[in-house]
Amino acid sequence: MYNLYILKSLKDLGYYIGITENLEKRLKEHNQGKTKSIKSRIPFSIVYSENYETKIEARRREIQLKKNYKIRKELLLKLDFNIK
Repeated sequence: MYNLYILKSLKDLGYYIGITENLEKRLKEHNQGKTKSIKSRIPFSIVYSENYETKIEARRREIQLKKNYKIRKELLLKLDFNIK
């Protein structure tokens, strides 16, 4: 089982989208600063996740959200993010 997840930075209120097999472990890694690209934005909390049977399905959804602004914006607005 794979998870697509959205994290919210409690520091800057921004978001991060990713996929993982172990959501709790991955959140812990993010909050320990093990992801260089978002290390300066810790701490994070999980605000959304979707479950997928395969990594390919989860990755497709991740790419869809990262590349399609309209779909990403609709989802983030539902999650109460302040989107410009």
